[in-house]
Amino acid sequence: MGAKASHVSELSENENLRKLIGTESISENDPFWNQLISFSFTSPTNSTDTKLLEETTISLSKALIENNPRTGNFGALVRIFLSRTKELKISTECQDQLFIWQAHNALFMIRCLLKVFISQMSEEELHLQFSYQERAPGTCAAGEEDLFEEVMCNLVHLIIEVPLLDITYSILFEAVTTLLILLSYQLFHKEILRESLIYKYLMQGRCVPFTSRLVKTLLYNFIRQEVCPPPVTHVFEQQAEGSGLFYGLASGVASGLWTVFTLGGAGSKPNPEEERPLPLSNQSLLLLLVLANLTDGVDTPNPYRQAIMSFKNTQDSSAPPSSHPHTFQINFNSLYTALCEQQKSDQATLLLYTLLHQNTNFRTYILARTDMDNLVMPILEILYHVEDRNSHHVYMALIILLILTEDDAFNRSIHEVILKNITWYTERALTEISLGSLLILVVIRTIQFNMTRTRDKYLHTNCLAALANMSSQFRSLHQYAAQRIISLFALLSKKHNKVLEQATQSLRGPFGSDDNASLPDYAQDLNVIEEVIRMMLEIINSCLANSLHHNPNLVYALLYKRELFEQFRSHPSFQDIMQNLDMVIGFFSSRLEQAGSDLSVERVQEVIKQGAAALPKDRLKKFPELKFKYVEEDQPEEFFIPYVWSLVYNSAVGLYWSPQDIELFTMDSG
Repeated sequence: MGAKASHVSELSENENLRKLIGTESISENDPFWNQLISFSFTSPTNSTDTKLLEETTISLSKALIENNPRTGNFGALVRIFLSRTKELKISTECQDQLFIWQAHNALFMIRCLLKVFISQMSEEELHLQFSYQERAPGTCAAGEEDLFEEVMCNLVHLIIEVPLLDITYSILFEAVTTLLILLSYQLFHKEILRESLIYKYLMQGRCVPFTSRLVKTLLYNFIRQEVCPPPVTHVFEQQAEGSGLFYGLASGVASGLWTVFTLGGAGSKPNPEEERPLPLSNQSLLLLLVLANLTDGVDTPNPYRQAIMSFKNTQDSSAPPSSHPHTFQINFNSLYTALCEQQKSDQATLLLYTLLHQNTNFRTYILARTDMDNLVMPILEILYHVEDRNSHHVYMALIILLILTEDDAFNRSIHEVILKNITWYTERALTEISLGSLLILVVIRTIQFNMTRTRDKYLHTNCLAALANMSSQFRSLHQYAAQRIISLFALLSKKHNKVLEQATQSLRGPFGSDDNASLPDYAQDLNVIEEVIRMMLEIINSCLANSLHHNPNLVYALLYKRELFEQFRSHPSFQDIMQNLDMVIGFFSSRLEQAGSDLSVERVQEVIKQGAAALPKDRLKKFPELKFKYVEEDQPEEFFIPYVWSLVYNSAVGLYWSPQDIELFTMDSG
């Protein structure tokens, strides 16, 4: 591009760009290429700037699509980039910033062109754009090289070989972003893509030997959370009046063609809250999630998923050799720390879910940590702010809790961690509470929110499953947590009575349809709400049967609201489970009567503690242990692939897609 321009709108008049997209072929040896890739800019890092760039350059890209079959100029640009990258690692070691800068610029141009190409043509047509060469009279296409695959391998190689430094940050970001764009065909298809030339290159071609190194590098990019260095425009300074570093460009650096896209540069003053200071970390995580969720080939399991499933801790020297072909080692402590710090983003929560669900080594490591509160607290905060989160993020947070509660040691240890002054929990001041009690409070709050607002049966089921898994290990429940358990039962009881009343009314004649329409979907079915009530009774029973003596506050709350349970005593769906609750309520009620009337709260609690030690456990009926295990649905890709690409669409740094072009998901999904 080379020449100065004051605004992006001047792109279409840029002399070098017009030559690139024109009708004349340009030899790879022509000095033109040095001029073209000697411009100064910082890659756009927000979608507004990128939208402006794309809308301005789309006509240029279309002109190149039309002329490239005759000129082969796109392939020539690609080969210029490839020639620059061959020496990229040594250029980094020598601090050859000019060389890296030009390679970066060439890749940025290729990335911008590819993004338009992909929105305009099929994979087969894109492949042809790489293969077109200059058609001089009397010559034919030479060589059998697949330039498309060469570029993909080159990008992978660049990501894993070039060290992350200030001078390489931008080109590494562009390499990751270009791979994301090449995979973005999925956005333009409603159905999940299962066969693709690009998938073939990545999962069967020359890229496969680099699988584990690519996954490891992307994970380390996420772990390192490197802040974007100062714009590259400051690297090249004018040496003397009238002299330029290269093609007279240094004198125009400050007002160069692309400075309009710098963060805080001319024409762009982003809100500090909207800045993304970690573009490489964010983009690397998105690419990793896209790769991990590619569908398996007919005879080829996804190697990136295999790598994610099998990697081990660098600290684990005793680990036996893995049978997985793409395994590697990474520092689990660093990964755990990064995951704890980044849970505010959907993509970090999805990575945590993926690792917990698929990598047994990492799950075992997490469950052995003694600082689980650092991980659990951000997850609880996601659920607490359920009104502000998209439903997918809430699902992932809840499933993470469900997976953690499958472990008995976790369920015990969370009651031993004491927290002070939880500032984000605003319903009530919690000056001191165990992590276990806080977890119960947040899950119950999520259930209550779901009952009144979202009415999502899937969310409901997983909340109850997590509570059920924990119930036998409840210890020293905070009095507020105990109250909320009974309050939730009271709410369910009220719903049950309302539905029962409406069912009775409907048998007698028409019932007010407006009231009926406002009821949650599940509450319109008496059987469903009775299943939920039974689950709550089983949770309470599980706690009483296994750890009653550890939970005087729950017994106190149960006695205080004992009348709630009377209506279910003779109900055929609850008779068996009510036997234990009846026995406990009767036993403690009797002891309180013996202690006299007008008892203080402290005296009641003292009687309960004494009674807990005297309660004959053999009188409690044994029930099967409550244990629920998370299992992915059949064809999980139908959920995860649209979800991952919605994250790319909404969160990728500096990428913009026109909403009306997206087929994979609707704009309001999530």
